[in-house]
Amino acid sequence: MAVDEAVNVAREHLGLSGMKRRELIALLGGAVVGWPLAVCAQQGGIPVVGFLHYASPNKLTHLADAFRRGLQEAGYIEGQNVVIEYRWAEGQYDRLPELAADLVRRQVGVIAAGGSVAARAAKNATTTIPVVFTSGADPVATGLVTSLRRPGGNISGMSLLAAELATKRIELMRDLLPRARAVAMITNPTFPGSHSEMAEVEAAGRSIGMRTHKVIASSPGDIDSAFATISHLSVDAFTVGADGFFITRREQFATLAAHYALPGIYPFPDFPEAGGLISYGLDLGDAYRQAGVYTGRILNGAKPADLPVMQPTKFQLVINMKTVKELGLTVPHSILARADEVIE
Repeated sequence: MAVDEAVNVAREHLGLSGMKRRELIALLGGAVVGWPLAVCAQQGGIPVVGFLHYASPNKLTHLADAFRRGLQEAGYIEGQNVVIEYRWAEGQYDRLPELAADLVRRQVGVIAAGGSVAARAAKNATTTIPVVFTSGADPVATGLVTSLRRPGGNISGMSLLAAELATKRIELMRDLLPRARAVAMITNPTFPGSHSEMAEVEAAGRSIGMRTHKVIASSPGDIDSAFATISHLSVDAFTVGADGFFITRREQFATLAAHYALPGIYPFPDFPEAGGLISYGLDLGDAYRQAGVYTGRILNGAKPADLPVMQPTKFQLVINMKTVKELGLTVPHSILARADEVIE
């Protein structure tokens, strides 16, 4: 297959029709040579996995990499014995149902759904194609599965414990800022786990005598407005919900937090890596790796209904010391000693 033909196939399979030829070749690297497999797969010779994600490929490529590592652990290597059809929603949740429907029309063998909204879109699109999810919202409370041990139906995956970890982040903020008396929670109402996360934050605030304020944001403009609102609330810090859309806007959060000189604690390391202050949460890359392993097991014959929903065992505390200094803060030794990564 000529390079130009391979690029055209790649645009279709990755959902990157607007990307220029040079940019796409740079993104794919040597993977272009594997695209003839897509033709073979459509003829039934090689399994095809659909990768459905809320973000864009240039934002969270490390998660796709982690997913492929998990697949490899299960015996499947992209470009050799499996084809992956990528569908990226570019941070627009309303695109996910159609992208999921497209994967169903292409009759992929498994759909790997990144994020709670993608998982819901995949579940609504098919009752027969197996679905493996990573979900920040409680998969039982939101109706994705019947139970964690026996998920039932055609779906299983990884629960990210978003609500439970929201409490831990409030406690960590109290340790970092002992004099803090009020905190704002930025939450996206379109994220299925937003209500339970907010309830956890409010309960944690009451237990340590800290006032909590709810501020909503579901678009880039809303995030700007949220920080403007927070600046008038007389809060000492803010925290952010474990919503996938927020991860895609991590640079915007870091810029606004610096502008308003507000300490923020985030759910994933992506935020301090972009200039945010501190994060505490699960190892998201490991969650996607586990999803890759489950996908491989299903390709090998396992049924989703028989695969218990996994819960994370690896957690990360990441601190950006440059941001610490810019905010004029001092991080207690007890927190530094617990940090998995300190960004200088």
